[in-house]
Amino acid sequence: MDMFERKANRGPTSLPLFGVLLVVLVITGVFLLAVDNLATQTKTIIGYNLKPTPWHEFPAKNFNNETKIARASKIIQCSYLSCGILSLNDQIPFTRKIERCPRFFRWIHHDLEPWSKTGITHDHLMEVKQFASFRIVIISGKLYVDYYYDCVQSRAMFTIWGFLQLLKRYPGRIPDVDMMFDCMDKPLIERNSSTTPLPIFRYCTTPEHYDIPFPDWSFWGWPEINIGPWQDEFESIKEGSQKQSWRNKHPYAYWRGNPDVVSPIREALMQCNDTEQWGAQIMRQNWTREVMEGFKHSKLSNQCDHRYKIYAEGYAWSVSLKYILSCGCVPLIINPRYDDFFSRGLFPKRQYVPISPLNICPSIKTAVDWGNENPIKAEEIGKAVQNYMENVNIDRVYDYMYHLIVEYAKLLDFKPIRPSSSFEECVDSLYCFADQNQTSFLARSATTPSEAPPCTLPQPANRQIDKMIAQKAKIIDSIQLFM
Repeated sequence: MDMFERKANRGPTSLPLFGVLLVVLVITGVFLLAVDNLATQTKTIIGYNLKPTPWHEFPAKNFNNETKIARASKIIQCSYLSCGILSLNDQIPFTRKIERCPRFFRWIHHDLEPWSKTGITHDHLMEVKQFASFRIVIISGKLYVDYYYDCVQSRAMFTIWGFLQLLKRYPGRIPDVDMMFDCMDKPLIERNSSTTPLPIFRYCTTPEHYDIPFPDWSFWGWPEINIGPWQDEFESIKEGSQKQSWRNKHPYAYWRGNPDVVSPIREALMQCNDTEQWGAQIMRQNWTREVMEGFKHSKLSNQCDHRYKIYAEGYAWSVSLKYILSCGCVPLIINPRYDDFFSRGLFPKRQYVPISPLNICPSIKTAVDWGNENPIKAEEIGKAVQNYMENVNIDRVYDYMYHLIVEYAKLLDFKPIRPSSSFEECVDSLYCFADQNQTSFLARSATTPSEAPPCTLPQPANRQIDKMIAQKAKIIDSIQLFM
């Protein structure tokens, strides 16, 4: 009978199946751990794994509304998988004639003059790195960014978007370059006999600093306070300024802003809110309320119905300057310490009236009384400064960026290479990181290849600039003697 017994079934046992599952789980766990480790070490344009700048502290960003898995997935997708291998860097023929650059482009040579004889070395960049928020490297039309510190709000995103749009504006024409950039407000590299000139780009500078001014992020939008791209805002402000004739505008000075930014000038300005005594209406801007109410009271085009508008620096230079100058009103500029890339071309009594920072309220009153007694001259100043700002259109902004980068790149005594810790940024990677509101602002400021070549850069004129600086100082001092 034994020879006819059925043999036992020797099919797969549960032990090998358990082993397979265990191996899969281990591999999955190792993979997820590796992904999480990579994500927690990846520094990004919106601030993941970055601390605020130590030289200008601000509350660190938190991402508590995201799960750990969602955050890691976003970081991997946006930082490593968004930019393609190929880039469109072929030159496109121009079809329009070249134009002359505005006179303030002469400052490009002036800003780079400290390195005109020595050149800019790799050691210079490594030394100034400690003051940089990020490093920009462009090679063959591709943009690489090495992140060191976080930037407040979305400054980094919209600054880097500006670089990407420049590459799109002039494909194949931006030289390879390596530059350090700080996205915070105050210049840091002082000019003195014991200091080695170190090149770093930022939004403003002073005569006492080597920092090189570069167009600020808001030219492409400032979504946190609902300010659109510059070309849209300027046209809207200009249209708003024409709703009333000069004589029908309120015959006093106007300022609306945030005084709570560690600004003695703005704190003093708050004491001038009396149209009878000082000829000024000073309004505190509550941005928290504005956000809650949908920005009903902060639309820039609705703030041009006064004959005079006041500019007061905040913690340092203020983005508000270009919007104030665009109104067609007489700008009353409380003597600024900081300059951006275009404001150095302004001249007192032609495009603005200087206000003494030591005697703010009486100075405003004197300027308002003078303008009301001389309405033709006052209106001419308003028109002149609005025309000036029309020449700071977005085409010229890109041209300024182009010429500044080209001239800076000529000074490099080394060949730029991609830093090992940098990430490629492209249009898709920024869209990947952007939230819905930021995406809308980015899209509105997207550009296309230029039909015209960059404007013609003026020849170096450092002596003329020094002479103009002296003339401006003399006029400002003479005016303030009467204020």
